[in-house]
Amino acid sequence: MKFSIQREQLMESVQHVMKAISSRTTIPILTGMKLEVSQQGVKLTGSDSDISIESFIPAEEDGIVYVENIEPGSVVLQAKYFPEIVRKLPQKTVDIESDNRRNITIRSGKAEFHLNGQDAEEYPQLPQLHTEDSFELPIDLLKNLIRQTVFAVSTSETRPILTGVHVKLEEEELHFTATDSHRLASRKIPLETKTDLPPVVIPGKSLTELNKILGDSEDTIELSVTENQVLFRTKHLYFLSRLLDGNYPETSRLIPEESKTTVKIDTKELLQSVDRASLLAKENRNNVVRLITKEDNQIEIYGNSPEVGNVVEEVVADSIEGEDLKISFSAKYMMDALKAVDYDQVNVEFTGAMRPFLIRPVDDEQILQLILPVRTY
Repeated sequence: MKFSIQREQLMESVQHVMKAISSRTTIPILTGMKLEVSQQGVKLTGSDSDISIESFIPAEEDGIVYVENIEPGSVVLQAKYFPEIVRKLPQKTVDIESDNRRNITIRSGKAEFHLNGQDAEEYPQLPQLHTEDSFELPIDLLKNLIRQTVFAVSTSETRPILTGVHVKLEEEELHFTATDSHRLASRKIPLETKTDLPPVVIPGKSLTELNKILGDSEDTIELSVTENQVLFRTKHLYFLSRLLDGNYPETSRLIPEESKTTVKIDTKELLQSVDRASLLAKENRNNVVRLITKEDNQIEIYGNSPEVGNVVEEVVADSIEGEDLKISFSAKYMMDALKAVDYDQVNVEFTGAMRPFLIRPVDDEQILQLILPVRTY
């Protein structure tokens, strides 16, 4: 095996597949990175049995040569050392070759490294998903769907199903939902496709890693599902994740049908005010702040920590309709929800001091954030 490659392209691919490699795996060869070279280009693979990532560097694309002097072959490299070596190489091009005993030589400029490789035949084969249940959507739209929901997944393993995002496609609407049972984030988009996708639950961790890898691009990404895995595929990337087993709770009944108090307000002003109140709101470590509606469209945001002090701020809403209200909630949950809404104005819809409340953009029914209030005594 032998080839010369542009260091920048190699580094980018290495960083992508490293997101799937864990030193804690029970299968020793999975602590390595598989490298396959063909006349078409170089393919790198990493896997920890939960997530598998393949990244492909074409030999030539759009008239630019990335890989040349190719002699096909494959090997498994030590992922603990290879990325650091590539990062610190002195020149823009890298020559890599291996002999028949899988000794790898990596050269760049005057630097030369020797690594012991492993047999690529021993590396587990990734399942090649060919399923009828697949559809495409723009990458930037998928990134938004993930960003606006994944923060609300549970971080506790007591109910593993809640550590994932519930994804379903029905009646030409793609719907992402996440909840940790104290809050809920949901976003849906219209999607013209003939595919019916069975509802699946994708681990939040997988979606977070996928979101880091995907660049902001106008391209599309293909999503395919089998019984226990989901595949995201772009032109040069293959991202496979296991699905979570179990029944996701029916979240639609958590969403109140009507509200008693509706506050229409500037998203940024409310976010910054809650942020300031949270500085002194360490009540039972939960960062609880209180919101009180006043006359003349005024809202009071209040944070208190008996041993430190308190903070009071008045914010002017665009409008307040309905009953007077006094409610306490987690500042962190409120800030997460407001950051996920990409709109300048939101409606906050309350149904009473101890009932869940909703946050939605004023002009968009497709984004929804729900938060359960906190009892304060």
